[in-house]
Amino acid sequence: MEVESFHSKKNMASYGFGIMSREFVQIAFNVLVFFYYEVELGLNVLYIGLALVIFAIYNAINDPLVGYLTDRPFKFTKKWGRRFPWILIGGIPLGFCYLLVFTPPRVDAKSGAWILFGWLVFTTCLFDTFHSIFFVNLQSLYPDKFRSIQERRKVVIFQIILGALGVAFGAMIPPLFYNFGDLNSYIFQGFIVLVIGIVTMLLAIPGVREDKETIELYLSSVKKDIKRDSFLKSMKVAFKQRSFVAYMLLYAMYWVMINSMEASIPYVVRFILNMPASATTLIMACFLLGALASVPFWYKIAQKVNDNGKIMLIASILMAVLVTPMIFLESFILILISVFVWGVAQGGFWAMIFPVFSDVIDESVVKNEKREEGTYIGIQQFFGRIGLAIQIVIFTVVHSLTGFVEGSETQPAQAIWGIHLHLALVPMICMLVGALIFWRVYDLKPEKVSANQQRIKELKL
Repeated sequence: MEVESFHSKKNMASYGFGIMSREFVQIAFNVLVFFYYEVELGLNVLYIGLALVIFAIYNAINDPLVGYLTDRPFKFTKKWGRRFPWILIGGIPLGFCYLLVFTPPRVDAKSGAWILFGWLVFTTCLFDTFHSIFFVNLQSLYPDKFRSIQERRKVVIFQIILGALGVAFGAMIPPLFYNFGDLNSYIFQGFIVLVIGIVTMLLAIPGVREDKETIELYLSSVKKDIKRDSFLKSMKVAFKQRSFVAYMLLYAMYWVMINSMEASIPYVVRFILNMPASATTLIMACFLLGALASVPFWYKIAQKVNDNGKIMLIASILMAVLVTPMIFLESFILILISVFVWGVAQGGFWAMIFPVFSDVIDESVVKNEKREEGTYIGIQQFFGRIGLAIQIVIFTVVHSLTGFVEGSETQPAQAIWGIHLHLALVPMICMLVGALIFWRVYDLKPEKVSANQQRIKELKL
């Protein structure tokens, strides 16, 4: 029996709120954590770098394991769906874990450095544990619930709009509630993030709940008792797939760029522009406008070209090219304009993340004749964390070499140049490398994508 699910726009929008919730909390975390511990608490950058590298290594191990384990059937997933229970288990506590990051023991940053180091490691790893459970299953649900190319592209519109709002709000809202130099205000913004995270998760429940058809297909696959490979064998099988490897490498470079740019913004506002924290909100508002203004454009192009990989490649190159002005800009107005234009390109890449990866997942289903989205998406998050680890190393090395002074109100000229490096120059290089690899290796053309989807229907998977 062929099963083709078509969902209402309200249901698609609700799923988009799940993306919004994740992006909101994740971006707030990415933007502030390095800055808060280095500039506000005055912790030495080497301690921060070591703590966040440990966090990134934990992420890299945690994400594939979570994906592999949650692919297994449990009694409660047989009743409520393969993904829905895990999405709630991970998503609801995520905002609370974010708050904990900004409530470290009040100790001197020099004499109590190891205490702050330990708190940073513990809270960030706790944050990532729930984030992995939430997002691995949220993204795994996408190719399983939304099966046709047309429906996936429609869902992406809601993902782009609500996800872009999540990204922008995650960077725009917290600065409205904290002030440079006021540690208590950072705790207050943590409460704000916690509340918004829970509200958006509640709005996501109808969209992340699996429908009857999806659950029936899942139960049918469980009854077939398809033999599951070991974790290591599943990893080896995944890396034999050319499209998967190409996508993963580009995805890692994308997150180097995103993490570096977002985490650089507070440094730009405080030390280059010499403006209050609220200026961050205006910068991210321009990004939001650029990304949202591009949604109709990218949707029409994707429909016309009908080649998800090609659109992702074009957006990748544009992102690398359009970030170059920020290597030199020190004018607030010009930075706002530059961020808006860059947001247009980033919107295109974002629009293709889920469709391209769904094409990759479809190919894996055809090759292996079973569904293991959780394992594949866990590996995807592993590569995203590689991007985070690279960003942490970049900040640590650049700040060490350029003489950045922890806890200082001003910075020397070399340190200012270092901020420009990790804001734009290094991200540009990384993104170009990722785009080159993707262009040479990715092999899923429209004809192959359509053939894979037809084969999945025949396999009843």
